[in-house]
Amino acid sequence: MTIEDCGKEQKLSSSQAKVVEGHPWPRSPFLTNMPDQRELSSPSMLIGEQQEIRLSEEEAYDLAAHLKQRLQEGTPLDADPDSIAKMVAGLGDPRGLLRLRFADSLGNIGSAAVPALCQAMQASHQVTVRRAAAKTLTLIADEQSIPVLLNSLLTDPDSVVQGSAMGALAAVGAPAVEAVFSILENPDSSEMQRGLANWALAFIGDKAPESLRAAATSKNPDIRQAAIAALGSQIQSMGDEQARELLTNALNDPISNVRAEAATLLGKLQDSEWAAPLLIPKLKDEDSWVRKNSALSLMKLDAISAIQDLSQCAEQEADSVVKAVMTLAIKQIEKNN
Repeated sequence: MTIEDCGKEQKLSSSQAKVVEGHPWPRSPFLTNMPDQRELSSPSMLIGEQQEIRLSEEEAYDLAAHLKQRLQEGTPLDADPDSIAKMVAGLGDPRGLLRLRFADSLGNIGSAAVPALCQAMQASHQVTVRRAAAKTLTLIADEQSIPVLLNSLLTDPDSVVQGSAMGALAAVGAPAVEAVFSILENPDSSEMQRGLANWALAFIGDKAPESLRAAATSKNPDIRQAAIAALGSQIQSMGDEQARELLTNALNDPISNVRAEAATLLGKLQDSEWAAPLLIPKLKDEDSWVRKNSALSLMKLDAISAIQDLSQCAEQEADSVVKAVMTLAIKQIEKNN
């Protein structure tokens, strides 16, 4: 999954296609000085002290052509508030190629365009603008956008905006880790939002090793589970011994979901000599998911040394699903050896 793939298209009703006036947008502890949707004085988006700019199709086409020429010439784009506001307005154009030109131009401008893009995400009634603004913030990857991206992820009614906001957070990298953790800590986060948070942590991975290592010992089990899942890249690409130790310890975590996640990750690391001795005792774990994941990981590792333990545990296994997985693991390992 790539950053651009974040967010799944869904068909919206006319009432969902825009932010309904008076919609009670929840607040996040990461948000400071953000306008509540109910505080907007008009149904049009506010940019500074001006009403939202609307471009005709001809105006949008002419502006896009002008921007294309400037970029091709290598001439710096105008980055004054009015010019940026017109480009942001262009993100609502129905023509996809023009929207892409405006997004590329705003990305070229960089940090100076972030405030207007954030304002568009918070206040535009056009879902197309909010989607495009989030994807443009991905190109810029500026940490000043974190509070707005988090708020949009938690509150925007459109799933594509939510996914694109998480993609932009992931692009920011290490500075966004705490914001991503806050989603896992929030009991009101949806399953989709939690899934996006787990993906973002895995994507950020190598950019924030210290944050992930600290999270692996968090008091919050959801954060521990997500951090363990994201440690794989560090162990494989960086040879992080501290991450290995954290993964080993996670196999004995008091929360079964964390143990199950650790067992799954061990199977992905392709180090049978290290992992098999750690996984074999987990075939007798009190939790069925841990036992199943341990058997699957041993199968992926082609752990011939685990055949006898798998056979014994399969005979004693009361859960029919786990028993079937253990039997399959035995057959597959024997076939490959």
